[in-house]
Amino acid sequence: MHFYSVRHLTKFLYSRRVNQSVMEVRMHPRSDSNQRCLTFSLSVSPRCRVFSYRDHLGNNVHHFDIPGGHNQLVIVAESLVEHQPLSAIPHFLAPDAWQELDALVAEGDYWEMLLPSEFAVPTPELLSLAKELDVVRRDDPLILLHELNSKLYDYFSYSPRTTRVDSPIDEALQSRQGVCQDFAHIMIALVRHIGIPCRYVSGYLYHGKEDHDRSISDATHAWVEALLPALGWVGFDPTNALIASDRHIRTALGRDYADVPPTKGIFRGRTDSELYVAVKVTASAEPPALDQDLPIPEDWSMLVEKAQAPPPPAEPLLQIQQAQQQQ
Repeated sequence: MHFYSVRHLTKFLYSRRVNQSVMEVRMHPRSDSNQRCLTFSLSVSPRCRVFSYRDHLGNNVHHFDIPGGHNQLVIVAESLVEHQPLSAIPHFLAPDAWQELDALVAEGDYWEMLLPSEFAVPTPELLSLAKELDVVRRDDPLILLHELNSKLYDYFSYSPRTTRVDSPIDEALQSRQGVCQDFAHIMIALVRHIGIPCRYVSGYLYHGKEDHDRSISDATHAWVEALLPALGWVGFDPTNALIASDRHIRTALGRDYADVPPTKGIFRGRTDSELYVAVKVTASAEPPALDQDLPIPEDWSMLVEKAQAPPPPAEPLLQIQQAQQQQ
């Protein structure tokens, strides 16, 4: 059993004061499968009332409205998550696994995880990659997924800031580089193309000293889950050529990133904005004390103080922008 403490800080800094912010946040880890979220807290500055609900996939969503003027918005999510060990995933399934998968899909409601979505689209570039990597129905579904997970790791370079949060998959396909969000979208589109339900997973990855992950430790992470007969939903991490394990902390599930960004919102005003994100995941064999403070960034007190400063007169200009962060 492992316990993970997660601290996720997000700061939006505006060059001119904005008049209102409306935001949705998906940072509350799920409690399902081998994972249980023991505690969760969300702090927002400027202060406001935070509401929450669960969407149709069981994701925890928090939302708030800040009507007053402010120069920055600071969000801090803190979680304590308990993980049980996952059962080992075999290397292959039974010879009739394709038929079992088709029967499973016919009996259930998996269509939204089979159809193209906003970022997981079978473009000509993707279909060319499918042909190059021999992504067709052969062997059994699990063998193919193991192979594809490794091939995507070898085919693409992990390179932060080479794509944007709204980049189509063709940008990563053409440059053969990107981040975990891009690799997850490409794998989802390839897997759905051959009739395997596949979904996007947003969350965190714990990086231990002995782990050699190429994704960075101070950011959120993304991987995929594919539906398989006898096994259910199995996680694959093409960024690091891993099967999702007890180091993967699941926050939200969706068709692709568009469904589950950590933050998504709008503000009123005409200004440039900067986004700063810091993530810290620590592990322990025993549950830490519930009143134990997680590491606080050096500038945290200054950020809170500035965010709570009295607002000047409202600007007469109006602009609505979308705020998201890349994984």
